[in-house]
Parts: sequence; C-alpha cells; structure tokens
Amino acid sequence: MAQAERKVVSFMLNGEPVEAAVPVTRYLVDVIREDLSMMGTKRACDQGVCGTCSVIMDGKLVSSCLTLAVRAEGAEITTIEGIGSMEEGLHPLQDSFAKHGATQCGYCTPGMIVSAYALLNENSDPTEEEIKHWLTGNLCRCTGYQKIVDAIRAVAEGRTEPGPDLGTVIVKAYENEPGAAK
Repeated sequence: MAQAERKVVSFMLNGEPVEAAVPVTRYLVDVIREDLSMMGTKRACDQGVCGTCSVIMDGKLVSSCLTLAVRAEGAEITTIEGIGSMEEGLHPLQDSFAKHGATQCGYCTPGMIVSAYALLNENSDPTEEEIKHWLTGNLCRCTGYQKIVDAIRAVAEGRTEPGPDLGTVIVKAYENEPGAAK
C-alpha cells in the first residue's frame, strides 16, 4: 500500500505557532490530539454530528473530524486548552459549567464549551432558544442539556453562579420550633 503524500502545515494553535508534517489525508482532530497532545479535542462520531471534536478555526466553529489538517495552513485554531485551564485560570464558561453541574462524565464537555465560546463570540446575549439551536450539533448522553443551557446563559448575563431559583434549598431549624434540634 502506498503511503499518502505528506505536507508541512503551519498554523497558530491556542496562540502558539505550530508546524507539523502530515499526510494530506489526515484529519485535523488526529493532528491536534496525537501530534500536538491537545487531548480535550476528541474523536467520536467521525461524521461531524456529536460536537466532541469542535474547534474554532479562524473564528468559526468547525468539526475537526471532518476537516483535513492541510486546510489548517495559516489558520488560527483554538481548542478547549486555549480557552482556559487550571494552570492559567478558567474561562467563565468553564467555571459556570462546573458551578451549574453541567458536566457529568465529561466526554462532551470540551466540545460543548468550545461551541458555547464560539456562540458568545458571535452573540454575546443569546436567548435560551438561540443557545439550544446553537448546541444542536453537540450530543450529551448524561446531563439532559438544561444545566448546560443554564451555564451558558449565566455567562451571557455576566455571572457564573446559578441563579437564585436554582440549587438546593437550605432550611434552617429554629430553637423555638417544636421538634427543632437544640
């Protein structure tokens, strides 16, 4: 079997210049994960419908599982690692997802956050319906989506904490009530 032709591709990844010699048939998701060790971008459906491979390329949200790596020549690419990290500080979206319980197994979370980041860059104050529409290309089998939508909406409103109508209600016992702990 003949080996695919290789091409050197240069682009900016999370603000840093990178260069990789890649087969012309190789997908961007594989270069990002395997060659450049950005493990937040994941391969799952290979059809561009699940969102786990989402990256921002020249300001546009793209499915890196459908994008040949050679198309990245000269591009500016942002992955979840370029949005925020524990070391550099979390982006408000990451903080909001954590505080809203918008993650469970975590497999879809990087793609969800990258998609939300792209949305908020395009529309800083989306409605709940606009958020839901934007996330139609992202699949999550654990959370049920509402907490994800709430986390994104919170950031659009300038906060990361859940609103007053969310969360656990804490009931305090008072000494003078019958049956109250003393």
